[in-house]
Amino acid sequence: MKYIALIYANEESSPKPGSEEFGRLIGEYEAATNQFIKDGVLVGSDPLQSVNTATTLRTRNGKLSTTDGPFAETKEQLGGYYIFECENLDDALKYAAMIPTVNYGSIEVRPIMTIER
Repeated sequence: MKYIALIYANEESSPKPGSEEFGRLIGEYEAATNQFIKDGVLVGSDPLQSVNTATTLRTRNGKLSTTDGPFAETKEQLGGYYIFECENLDDALKYAAMIPTVNYGSIEVRPIMTIER
C-alpha cells in the first residue's frame, strides 16, 4: 500500500538556507532518503518552495478567484512530502519517523486511496 508522509514545519523557525544548521539538515535528509531507497520503499519525494510562492484557487457562486499565499494562516506549513510503498501503516510510520523535520515540525502520514480507472 502507498502512504504519503506530509512534512510540516514553521518556516520562520526552520533552519535557514546557507546556515550550518541547514547544511546538517540536508545531510540528514540525504541519509534518510538513501535508506528509503536502499529498503525499496521510496516511490517519490520532493521539497516545496516557500509558502510565499503559493497560489490558492477557489470557485464560489460559479466564479473562480485566485489568492496569493496558502489557504489558511497556520503556524506550520507544508514543506514537502515522501511517498512510501509499505506493507502496513506501522512500516510507513517507522519510515516517516526517520524524516529529520520530525525533530522540530510534524509529519502527517496518510494512506493513498487507489481509484481504479
